[in-house]
Amino acid sequence: MREFILKSGVSRPFVTLLASLLFIIATSWGAGYLTFKSDSRVFFEESNPQLQAFDRMEAVYSQSDNVAFLIVPKSGDVFTKENLSLIYDLTEQAWQTPYSSRVDSITNYQHTFATGDDLIVEDLVLDPEVLDTQRIEEIRAIAVNEPLLAKRLISTEGHVSLVNVTVQMPGTNAEQELTDVSTFVRQIRDDLLEKYPNTEIHLTGLVMMDVAFAEAALADNNTLMPLMFLIVMVAIGLLLRTITGTISTLLIAIVAIVVTLGVTGWLGIYLTPPSAAAPIMILTVVVADCVHILANMFHEMRKGFDKRQAIYNSLEHNLKAIFITSATTALGFLSMNFSDVPPFQDLGNMVAFGVMMAFLFSVTLFPALLAILPIRPFKQDVKEHSGLMAGVSNFVVKNYRILLPSTLCAMLVILFLIPRNELNDRYVEFFDESVPFRMATELMGKELSGVDTIEFSIETGTANGINDPKVIAAIDHFSEWLRTLPEVDHVNTLSDIFKRLNKNMHGDDPAWYKLPEGKELAAQYLLLYEMSLPVGLDLNNQINVDKSGTRVVATLENMPTYELLELEELTTTWFATNYPELKLEAASISLMFAHVSKKNINSMLLGSVLALLLISPILGMVMGSVKYGVISLLPNLLPAGVAFGIWALLSAEVGLGLSVVIGMTLGIVVDDTVHFMSKYLTARREKNMSPEEAVHYTFQSVGPALWFTTLVLVAGFLIMALSTYRVNADMGVMTAITIVIALLVDFLLLPSLLIAADKIRKDPQPVEENSGIVTQN
Repeated sequence: MREFILKSGVSRPFVTLLASLLFIIATSWGAGYLTFKSDSRVFFEESNPQLQAFDRMEAVYSQSDNVAFLIVPKSGDVFTKENLSLIYDLTEQAWQTPYSSRVDSITNYQHTFATGDDLIVEDLVLDPEVLDTQRIEEIRAIAVNEPLLAKRLISTEGHVSLVNVTVQMPGTNAEQELTDVSTFVRQIRDDLLEKYPNTEIHLTGLVMMDVAFAEAALADNNTLMPLMFLIVMVAIGLLLRTITGTISTLLIAIVAIVVTLGVTGWLGIYLTPPSAAAPIMILTVVVADCVHILANMFHEMRKGFDKRQAIYNSLEHNLKAIFITSATTALGFLSMNFSDVPPFQDLGNMVAFGVMMAFLFSVTLFPALLAILPIRPFKQDVKEHSGLMAGVSNFVVKNYRILLPSTLCAMLVILFLIPRNELNDRYVEFFDESVPFRMATELMGKELSGVDTIEFSIETGTANGINDPKVIAAIDHFSEWLRTLPEVDHVNTLSDIFKRLNKNMHGDDPAWYKLPEGKELAAQYLLLYEMSLPVGLDLNNQINVDKSGTRVVATLENMPTYELLELEELTTTWFATNYPELKLEAASISLMFAHVSKKNINSMLLGSVLALLLISPILGMVMGSVKYGVISLLPNLLPAGVAFGIWALLSAEVGLGLSVVIGMTLGIVVDDTVHFMSKYLTARREKNMSPEEAVHYTFQSVGPALWFTTLVLVAGFLIMALSTYRVNADMGVMTAITIVIALLVDFLLLPSLLIAADKIRKDPQPVEENSGIVTQN
């Protein structure tokens, strides 16, 4: 099989090209079936308990998906005739939003008051055109003092307001439905901005977050991928100075990416914002494979071999090394299957498959292209005349006794910084500050209330149980306690409605703003109020069908993940302690992200450890020695740990994106170690060099290729840092840092460790020729 692979591209290039083309067409056809999902639910498995709790909440009450219009008058006062007219117009038009089920604003707030023995329920603003100054001031007084409005739909200062549109999309064609809603609400915003130029209108809400996910992925595909291809072309061109080699490398990259996307489509796996980054990752790995083959081929051609023999020699020298590094890289990405986030599982599987496809095409189609196309090496051999590598090797050999303890100590100090990192995933910060959704949401958090919520379902277990004065008192006690918490901006609760109705039915006497004392009275109040409400503004979002339960929604300031989890535990414990006879369940999108972030870190650590345990025996067999296998563990373990220590100085916040970095980088880090140690052992065992001479030989032979592939990998992942989707951006930065640390470890610590270890026993153990050591001359 090995010989067949070696000769297929060189001896039968056109047959290989045709066979590859047929395979590519068959597999890539599936790309037409790819679909993109940006719904925030894609981050959670169906078995996720927080998702199940949230689904139960929405099934009992109503969906929480919404679009929120944040109105910010330039005058700083919502309560003017012009601004109230804007909110009134916006409210009326928002009802036409596709799939809308409810619109809430200060103008259509169902204000209640008494007229004699009658309860009047009507919009707070009936007609803004007839408003005078006195009536506007009355509206202001009502709005800013109403618990259901203040810090929810109107700021306490009256300088910003919110119009909230609840949507219930059927989900038959999620992306089209999302487009329909976002297009419509943006058109409303633009039309109103033209009509009311003295006001700013910003869009936020869960629907707009899903839109931001989709647009971030689209922007990345349109900008980052072309940029990465450009960088690769320039880098290969500058290093190897070959147009044919550059074009062939890019073709292999494109083929590996297209085949991966095709198979993804055939399998029915949909793309998501995290998995959409797979092509960039595959591209960087493909380049590493092709560069090793190209560099060695040129080296052979300069020695006098013709092109086809040089290609064969290069493949013979690199086949096992490329396979091992590809396999370990794929294994590292496969460890992402331990993630609790399905999009990261998909990303790991896609890149792992793409890496192995890159290997397959690198040793078959790539040699065939090189054999067919005209190519010649430039005169100077970079590997033999690398002043940089000579300088590094001289420095290491001369100072290894100092480098070994000093680098270990420096890294140990950095490792001690790891505990400074805190788990923190604000889903608003999944996006760059330039993204309109994040700008609008942070503005809302600053001027009105935060975006995080916890929804509590209080279940009595008895039909009409919420009319029981004891239950109402419990709901009110819980709601008032929530309002005392500094993290809580607003509480939407049924008990406030009972208080208001009780006051209304007693001639609007403020002294009666308290809970009704009898069950029958409470039931009558609620029935009378519900019968007076217009269609679309009922209490179905707060009360279940048989009135056995109610929903209390706490809107929170934007807070770190660990604080949100602490708050959930605090509230559920408080309620269970004070009202054990009632059942409380907490759920929200915010809680879902908080829990999955915490679990994901633990899962990925387990996955990375298992991947390392699988890779270690492979390295031991490759090195042909237990001692060298053990030595190889250190440069494989340290880079990710040091990178997290450095991250503690840069950010100190670890979220979803960073939780998968160890698994992602493990295989890539192993690549450098395998190439370096293989070449070192070749020098020691086959060329009988001393440890110092072997280090010089290793740097001169494989150092430039490692240096270049590291530059390409770092460039590829740093390009991800330009993404407006911060999860991918942070993941890219952290991966780039890890890869740089890996190169420094392999260039400074590893050779020092090898020299020191071999100085203890000067005579290297001979091994058979077929010991598995990879040579690359």
